[in-house]
Amino acid sequence: MVKEIRRVLSFIFSIEFLRMGIFWTLSLLISHLRLFNGRLCARYSFTYSRQLVASNSTAKRPICIITGATSGLGAATAHALAKEGFLVVLVGRSGHLLTKAMSEIKKLNEDAQLEAFEVDLSSFSSIMKFKGSFQQWLLDMNLHSSIQLLVNNAGILATSFRETAYGFDEMMMTNYMGAFCLTKALLPLLMESPLPSRIVNLSSFTHRNVNDMQVDKAYISGRSFANLKQYPFAWIYGYSKLCMVLFSYELQRQINIMDKASQLTVNVADPGAVKTNIMREVPLCLSLLAISVLKLLGLLQDPENGISSILDAALAPPGTSGMYFFGGNGRTLKSSPVSYDGKLAERLWRNSCDLFLELKLAYDKNANLASQLQLG
Repeated sequence: MVKEIRRVLSFIFSIEFLRMGIFWTLSLLISHLRLFNGRLCARYSFTYSRQLVASNSTAKRPICIITGATSGLGAATAHALAKEGFLVVLVGRSGHLLTKAMSEIKKLNEDAQLEAFEVDLSSFSSIMKFKGSFQQWLLDMNLHSSIQLLVNNAGILATSFRETAYGFDEMMMTNYMGAFCLTKALLPLLMESPLPSRIVNLSSFTHRNVNDMQVDKAYISGRSFANLKQYPFAWIYGYSKLCMVLFSYELQRQINIMDKASQLTVNVADPGAVKTNIMREVPLCLSLLAISVLKLLGLLQDPENGISSILDAALAPPGTSGMYFFGGNGRTLKSSPVSYDGKLAERLWRNSCDLFLELKLAYDKNANLASQLQLG
């Protein structure tokens, strides 16, 4: 009991509590205010209607991959997109929770076409193994070797530095580099789609709190946070979400460079404040306080309503790209000014690609070593 009280007090008197309690709330309020202003002046905001999925037959259903699909927004999105006619591939860290999520979706929709893969996005090895397993599954199911929709939803709020097998910060790897690596690994399958395909990257209003943006490899990997006296978890969370926005805009530019005729588009979705288990590492009493305040302000949503912006971003008409969806009903906002810095986005892309190559070389080296040991 005394230990928990000390933990709560330590949390309250930290700069991270100030960031979460004051700055995050202000950013959320600003986003809703801009949404309101967009209603008054249409030129500052665009609205897109959702497009119906073309085919409902099992054999021709478009394939959608959703990360972090075991609970919260991911599970709710999986249910909604299965209802829309997608063959939904649920990706998550826990096999047990994946089975549970699939069972719950099936209870609500017997016709849902689902598949699940156990993947840890903080592990590059897990990502690469998933790529191979998924491609084999496509062959076994006699499905076209392509993907129509990738929703990078997985994310965590870690309150301490935790090092991955390759020396990255777990939160940065899960929230940004894992999504980057997965997208890069699956990009050929998305570009091979005979139908218009799309990537939806989840961000957050918290990205608006980050202005001093560093995109060197030490920051992107999170290695620069390893030896800090206090782990600035609230700042890192917002930083990872800004990385996702910059990555999304630059990815669309890179796709257009690779193939001007490509029908692959990229959008960002900001679900706003949603009641999920994202704050499970925050002291329970403070987490409950945050929920109460957001409820009082009328800003807290349950996952079923929180997915509106994700569905808007995923189902917007073909050709809709580089948009930041927020607030549901097909509405979009401008993301933070720094997120439109093209040179910054290009540097982020270049350094992220270098880190991907670093991880790939280490992974291949370990795989070759394991193969030699088996042969020996």
